[in-house]
Amino acid sequence: MAVAPDPWQALRRHTAARIALGRAGASLPTAEWLRFALAHAQARDAVHAALDEAALAAQLAAHDFASVCVESAASDRATYLLRPDLGRRLSARSAALLPALAGAGCDLAVVVGDGLSASAAQTQALPLLLELRPGLAQQGLVTAPVVLARQARVALGDEVGALLGAHAVLVLIGERPGLSSPDSLGAYLTWAPQPGRSDAQRNCVSNIRPAGLSYAEAARKLAWLLGAARRLGATGVALKDESDAPRLSVGDAGQLPP
Repeated sequence: MAVAPDPWQALRRHTAARIALGRAGASLPTAEWLRFALAHAQARDAVHAALDEAALAAQLAAHDFASVCVESAASDRATYLLRPDLGRRLSARSAALLPALAGAGCDLAVVVGDGLSASAAQTQALPLLLELRPGLAQQGLVTAPVVLARQARVALGDEVGALLGAHAVLVLIGERPGLSSPDSLGAYLTWAPQPGRSDAQRNCVSNIRPAGLSYAEAARKLAWLLGAARRLGATGVALKDESDAPRLSVGDAGQLPP
C-alpha cells in the first residue's frame, strides 16, 4: 500500500519554527524530543558563552573599524544574569576610559554587546556593520570607535553614548535565545543617549541573522531610522518606522486613488 505524503513536511522546509512535530502515543516522537533537547542546550550555551573581544577587535581592525573594549559593572556572568541593573552601567574603569575618546563628539556611537547571546554579537555584528557603512557615509556621519562591551545590557549604550558626546547610539547586542534562534542579533537606536533613557525612547530592529532578517535589509532599516531620527530629533514611540512604506515620485502624485 502506498504511503500518503505528509503535507506538513513540505511546509517545514520553509521555516525553522517547531511545527508539525507529530506524536508517538501521547508524547513527542523520539527524533523530535532529541531536536528539542539540542535546541534547548544551544540556547543555554548561548546565554553562558563569553564574547571573544580580542578576536572581534582584530576582525573589525581588518576592515578599518577602530574599537575599544569596556565592561559593565557586572563583574562576571553569574552576576550579570542575576543583576540586570549592573549590566546597564559601566564599570568605574570603563567610565573613566571613554571621555578621553570623546574629542569634539560624534554623530553616532556603536556598541557591540554580548547580551544574552555572545555568539550572535561575535558572528553577526561585523557583517551588519559592513552593510551599514555605506549608508552612514552617504549621510556624512562621524562615528566613534566601535565599543565592545562585556556583560552588557541594552541601556549600557546610553552611558557610552553620553560619555562619547554622541548624538545617537546604536547598540548591537545578542538577543535572548529562542529554541530555533540561539544566534539572533538585536539593534537598538537611541537619540540623545544619556543614563535614564527608557525602552520607549528606542527603536529596535531584531532577529538579524542569516536565517532571519538579512544584514542588508537590517542595514537599510537602520540607515533610514537614523536619518529620520536626525530630522525629528527623537527615537522610540515618537519615530514610526516607515522604511518599508512605498515611495511615490512627483509624477505619481496625480495617480493617487480617491
